[in-house]
Amino acid sequence: MTTQLPNNDDRPSILLVDDDVTFCRVLNKALSKRGFSVSVANDVEAALLLAEENAPEYAVVDLKMPGPSGLVLVKRLKELDEETRIVMLTGFASIATAVEAIKLGATHYLAKPVDADQIIAAFEREGGDTETEVTTQPLSVERLEWEHIQRVLAENQHNISATARALKMHRRTLQRKLSKHPARE
Repeated sequence: MTTQLPNNDDRPSILLVDDDVTFCRVLNKALSKRGFSVSVANDVEAALLLAEENAPEYAVVDLKMPGPSGLVLVKRLKELDEETRIVMLTGFASIATAVEAIKLGATHYLAKPVDADQIIAAFEREGGDTETEVTTQPLSVERLEWEHIQRVLAENQHNISATARALKMHRRTLQRKLSKHPARE
């Protein structure tokens, strides 16, 4: 599903990219009600076609989709227009992907579930928050494993085979671990 509303008005343009069609439909409606002209794509390739035709002012990009990851799209959107403000969404939050998203140009990184108001607030954030709670609780072994896998995966440009070799792990074992959600803290 790829839709683009005509942007013949003065509403700010936003590109919404997520492979969850229901999530896109709900968020599209919510963002439209809040004054945005919304374009929707369900994968990186479709999003690139829309963005190359008309670079958006804002973008909401899911990290994990079939095909290339949302990180690829973040990089390309910034190449098209350095001023595009991007919020990366994911149900698979990790420190490694958050760092990469920000390094590639994302404005903010949010773990799902999120709503339209949280996304708009993330677009408006200019800097960090010194009031963020610093935990004294160490990460669990499961979470440390997840973070390590995500870091090695990022270092290998999200190539599963190369990551499995680097971790000295069978490829199917790695795929099984990646299909699970990270351990909650």
